Amino acid sequence: MNAELLLMFTLGCDRAYLYAHPERELSTEEQSRYSAALDERIRGVPAQYITGHQEFWGMDLIVTPAVLIPRPETEHVIEAVLELMKAQRAGGQAVSLGRVLRIADVGTGSGCIALALARELPQAEIYATDISAGALEIARVNAARHQLESRIHFLENDLLAGFENETFDFIVSNPPYVGESEVDSVQLEVRKFEPRNAVFAGPTGIEAIARLIPQAYAALKPGGWLVMEISGTVVQDVKRLLRDWNEVQIGLDLQSIPRVAQARKKNTV
Repeated sequence: MNAELLLMFTLGCDRAYLYAHPERELSTEEQSRYSAALDERIRGVPAQYITGHQEFWGMDLIVTPAVLIPRPETEHVIEAVLELMKAQRAGGQAVSLGRVLRIADVGTGSGCIALALARELPQAEIYATDISAGALEIARVNAARHQLESRIHFLENDLLAGFENETFDFIVSNPPYVGESEVDSVQLEVRKFEPRNAVFAGPTGIEAIARLIPQAYAALKPGGWLVMEISGTVVQDVKRLLRDWNEVQIGLDLQSIPRVAQARKKNTV
């Protein structure tokens, strides 16, 4: 699959063209580009960083080593938010007519979550934060490519710094949740090439989430939702940290691994 992807990259074509023209021979320049791409892949560089692209929620996103490569598992975060919105509408608890739905995407990286939600929820005003200026630059490029730049406010922030006073209806995040003690269990290409502060949270893996949860409680409106990507290694700690929230649920991914934590702020303090 990697060889095929790199060949498509070299030729600037899609898979359909590749299979429709099996007789196509590479020019000398194309052979050189393909060999260079293969050498990078053999060195362990993720194919997405070589091609500069990754698909997420049906969108082609630009990716560089400044951002975590979007994974299919993260799409479960989008699904959870949309399901909560659907349930609220069915229960007559939708955002009041005329009021803008406000969403924060914390640690936006490539912007994948913010862009997907902006596309699915045209009534929403979205704030996307990241501590990395380089990541925000890529996120802005992706927003512009998909004509969503007017819908998303990008801010260089450490988590939700500066956002308090019950500002948001939803706070979503794919925070770092891998502990330094787990480093040997992480794929070599991930720990060698992807941004370390987007993968590893600290010694235990719960550090970023432990900071985010109280900040989210302060920044959510009463009855607002926190939706986070997590892993099975931190799920018990996450449940403990959410013990004062309402309607805490843990969603599983397609491999039955705990993947999404959702919790609701109490309607009254």
